[in-house]
Amino acid sequence: MATAASSSALDSIVERAALLGIDTHYEDAFGEPQSVKPEVLAKLVAAIGPEHEPARRFLPRTVVLRAAREEPVRIDAPAGLALSWQIWSDREVATGSCSAPCLLLPKNLPTGLFRLRASALPGDMTEEATLIVPPARAYQGKASAPRRMWAPAVQLYGVRSARNWGHGDFTDLATLIDLAAELGAVGVGLNPLHALFDDQSNDPSPYFPSSRLFLNPLYVDVEAIPEFPGLQQAGLEEVVTAARGAAMIDYAAVAKAKQRALALAYERFRAQGTPERQASFARFREMRGAFLARFACFEVLRHKLATPWWAWPSSWRVPRQKALDDLRRSEEAQVGFFEFVQWQAHEQLARCRARAQAHGLPIGLYLDIAVGVRRDGFDAWCEQDAILPGVTIGAPPDLLSRSGQDWGLAAFNPVMLEEKRFDPFRRMLQASMQYAGAIRLDHVLGLKRLFLVPAGMAPAEGAYIRCPFEPLLAATALASRDCKCIVIGEDLGTVPENFRATLADWGLWSCQVMLFERSPSGEFLPPETYRKEAVVSFATHDLPTFAGWQEARDLLVRRAIGLAPGETLEERQSAIAALRGALNQSGSGRIDFAAVAGFLAQARSRLLIASLEDLLGVVDQVNLPGTTDKHPNWRRRLPVSLEDFAAHPGLRATAAAMQTTGRSMPPRS
Repeated sequence: MATAASSSALDSIVERAALLGIDTHYEDAFGEPQSVKPEVLAKLVAAIGPEHEPARRFLPRTVVLRAAREEPVRIDAPAGLALSWQIWSDREVATGSCSAPCLLLPKNLPTGLFRLRASALPGDMTEEATLIVPPARAYQGKASAPRRMWAPAVQLYGVRSARNWGHGDFTDLATLIDLAAELGAVGVGLNPLHALFDDQSNDPSPYFPSSRLFLNPLYVDVEAIPEFPGLQQAGLEEVVTAARGAAMIDYAAVAKAKQRALALAYERFRAQGTPERQASFARFREMRGAFLARFACFEVLRHKLATPWWAWPSSWRVPRQKALDDLRRSEEAQVGFFEFVQWQAHEQLARCRARAQAHGLPIGLYLDIAVGVRRDGFDAWCEQDAILPGVTIGAPPDLLSRSGQDWGLAAFNPVMLEEKRFDPFRRMLQASMQYAGAIRLDHVLGLKRLFLVPAGMAPAEGAYIRCPFEPLLAATALASRDCKCIVIGEDLGTVPENFRATLADWGLWSCQVMLFERSPSGEFLPPETYRKEAVVSFATHDLPTFAGWQEARDLLVRRAIGLAPGETLEERQSAIAALRGALNQSGSGRIDFAAVAGFLAQARSRLLIASLEDLLGVVDQVNLPGTTDKHPNWRRRLPVSLEDFAAHPGLRATAAAMQTTGRSMPPRS
């Protein structure tokens, strides 16, 4: 009996997992079939929540109706069953009737997100679905934009300038926008600007956000706030001078100084802010609404309680409106402070966007969006039913990591996304798109499936969960069109069959990294092999810089801290020789980054990204995956001051290569 019961329980968990889109088997990077342990399936089913297990339906939960495509909606109902249907949003859009198994909807519906209701006549069975009518493709950029473009990319926190406080800020970004315009670039690429736990210097990664809805206050230029009394009056001269002179970013010192400075500015604003400024703040609070209020309350509670939100007193573990209203009344000044800080961050970043527009830059800001959020952060607390608890995103074992990876990030609950009509996902996109002419979705493969690792288990024990791929693409295309923002998918690594073709069909651009574009025999592929709707670069923030790669610095560092280097010095020398051969064939007689950029510039790809680390000849890489305290990830400051960028020979040589190959913007008359 016990064996039969165990077998029945196993069959039940496998069946439930399959209904929720959890793969019970998968093929790893080595082509070997893998079976997911029953205990892993059970944990993932529990994380999604038994109350969300899909019931049998005749109408799909989400219907995507692409423009100008005659694709009937298949429904799970007996052939010939008479149906009536209705489409509405804030008003009725269309009605009609048909017979199962095909639901024939109008072809001329406006783009947007609607509700679809279908009823079996005479009306004893009714179901509702989300109807997404996306544009044919995502936004592709201004018609007047060059077909082939380039942009410098920067880790903004690492910018060194005479006036910042040891951490790059939005005034530095404005200067970079001016420089980009001067060099003929179409914008500036940036690391994620998401809100972090800015007071926790041990977690500085911009890809480990508390919230993808709000901005990191460390990028605020406090001295640009009208109410700030000045460094001397704030008593911060010595602290800021020390932070400016530090070899690495002193996050703790910068955060402490900015928190004090912002508090002083806020106090003066409350007491002496002009009517115009007060009205602007009120408009911002109204525009951002309940989510801003929740974020401010979360920050007050986080600083006060100093524990993860699931360990808070029960009255605060869930963001209940009455409790939040009580907190805003009892802690009015503190809650208002965090709203004020977000207002200043928004105002300064919006001015950067406007500056790029004034220069006529077709893209302006190119922002990165992290693939997930930290489990103890705001987004996970605020929308607990939309974020999977107790599991994190990772990757199964592959050639780069034989034991797999656990990124420590929480993911959206795919089932709940559908139930919520994709509101959390669309809100996340719009939070960045409002400032940007292009966004990059980190690990865009997560739109199709995510590898999830239950807490306390090794990455190799995780499993894939399938996501509503087409609806997510449709929601992305819709947001892209509405915000006039290009979408780039970071599609590096092991990619499912036809995945890139599907992205291209929806108008999402892909990524191609020169270090990975090599033939089986080791030669670098010629520029003509690169895809058109793609963003090309030499490397990424997780790979060595050009100078570091050429010197094999990355191999030496990995060996020194006990990580497998991935290749031998002899193999690296062969790769450098292969690069020299490729550059010679393309007409360059030298091997430097400007020559590499000129090589990539010959590709038909729409956008070329050149990192400032490469332009300035930095040897050490930004982030070394698989390390935390053994490598100064996300802490390096650029060796050249912003004031000296324009005259730097590496920057000028690359800009000249862009002009020679036709990638530069023409000078404005």
